[in-house]
Formats: sequence, structure tokens, C-alpha cells
Amino acid sequence: MSSLVELGLGTAQWGLPYGIANTGGRPHCNEVRSILAEARLNGVRFLDTAHHYGEAESVLGDNGLEDFRIVTKTPSFQTASISVMQAEELSDAFRQSLRRLSCDRIYGLLLHRVEDLLVPGGEILLNTMETLKAQGLISKIGVSVYEGYQIDAVLRLFRPDIIQLPLNVFDQRLIHSGHVNLLREIGVEIHARSVFLQGLLLMPLDRLPAFFEPVYELLSQWHTVVSDRGLSPTQAAMAYVRDCPGVKTMLIGVDTVDQFKTCLADFSSAPLFDASGLGCDDARYLNPMNWKLN
Repeated sequence: MSSLVELGLGTAQWGLPYGIANTGGRPHCNEVRSILAEARLNGVRFLDTAHHYGEAESVLGDNGLEDFRIVTKTPSFQTASISVMQAEELSDAFRQSLRRLSCDRIYGLLLHRVEDLLVPGGEILLNTMETLKAQGLISKIGVSVYEGYQIDAVLRLFRPDIIQLPLNVFDQRLIHSGHVNLLREIGVEIHARSVFLQGLLLMPLDRLPAFFEPVYELLSQWHTVVSDRGLSPTQAAMAYVRDCPGVKTMLIGVDTVDQFKTCLADFSSAPLFDASGLGCDDARYLNPMNWKLN
């Protein structure tokens, strides 16, 4: 494996039917157990989950997580201002997460919706997270973001231990804007998600929903470049993020142990992949929350 970037497992699809390419729904708990066993065998020790990922925390908690480092996320409050009531809800939800995970403490807690920090009273949530850290229940705190302006706003308030952000061959915005390099320089731990863009980068072109018609040519170019270099889309997608300076942890989602074994092999062996010319700047196609698939 790469000595610079750690491979981690995202778990949204273990608690919810998640991902544009997901046709099978949630994997069976026995499949999750097999994936975690394979992770242990191969030194993969990082798990990313969230309070809002359906049954994911409970599924994980049934598997004995003593040898894993776990990051979970807060609820999303989506209010015009934050009060002590939301802070208490955050604390209660976190303790519920610990119970679901069958853990006394975990590696990290991220604010799931960064705007909750940026509205009036948002510092109350930050203070609550810092208190949980001071109590020894978590080692690191941070935020999950989508856009560069969110990183700028957060850094004006505090320096997170962790920032989780989207990064893939299609979404190179935070590299070109300098935000990834900035976070690396100031010592923020970068966790890269959306490596496969919910599976969009792995889908055959003839299965693309009509919504992506405006970027069909760019996705077609991506598949052509990958094929010309003798790689699979999985290999190329992982290699691009794996070799990005500053990334500490690369999160991937898998539904089966066979998928995971393929990703492990690709993570270790895929050659350098130059994704120049493959980036898109239109957030409609980069942020799955903006996708209109029905």
C-alpha cells in the first residue's frame, strides 16, 4: 500500500440504499462482517460513518471495533440559528452513536452540515464538540465540506483537526483552488471522499441517467483515457486521489468483499494517473445533492 495515504472504508451504503450505481440495496450483515475481516487482514483500520447513515452505526457495532479508528458525524440541524437545545441534541446524538458502535470512545467527530457552524450561535456546537474531546470521548474534531468557501469560513473560526472533502478525477476544484494545499500546510488532516463520485465514474456510459447528458462528452473522455492507458476506472480513480499531496485518508465505499479485494489490489498497484483535462467545475454534476435523477 501507499506509505503516504491511508485507505479507509465509508459505510453509508451499509446503513442505507446509497449510490447512483447501487442496484442491490444494503449488503447483508454477513457481507459487512466479511469486508471488515478482510480489512483487518490487510491493515485497513479506518471507518467513516454518521448518525444519519440509517443502520450503519449499529451494523458496525455488531462487529467488535476495538482495532478500528472510527469517525462519525453529528446530526444536521438546518436552523437559522443555534441554541443550547441543539448543542444538547448534538451531545445526546453522539452518546447514542457510541452506544450503537459499542465503543467507549472513537477517533473523530465531524460536523455533518458545515452551515450549522456558520449561522448565529454556531460556536455553541463547536464548544460542545471541544468539550467531548476534552472528556476523552473523541481524539479529533472537524467538519465535512463541499465547497472552498466553506473551508474559508471554517478557518476563520477555528483550525479543525480533520476536514472531510470531495475529491475525484471529475471534481478537482479544491486542488485547483489551492485549498487542499492550504490545509496540508497548516496541518489539517484531509479525508477525501467521493473517490468514485457515488459510482458515477465506474458506470458504463450506456447506463448514465439523462441528467448527465450535458457532461456526457467529458465522462466519455474519462473512459477513453482510462482504457487507452490500460487501466480500469477503479484503478484510475483510486490512483488519482491516492497520489494527491496532502490527502491523509482516502475513503471508498464497497458492497461486497470481492469489490473490496479489487480495491485493495488497485490501491496498491495502480500506476500514477494524470487526470489533466478531466475536471468539471459545475456543481450540479459534482454534488450528488444537486442530482435530479427522477
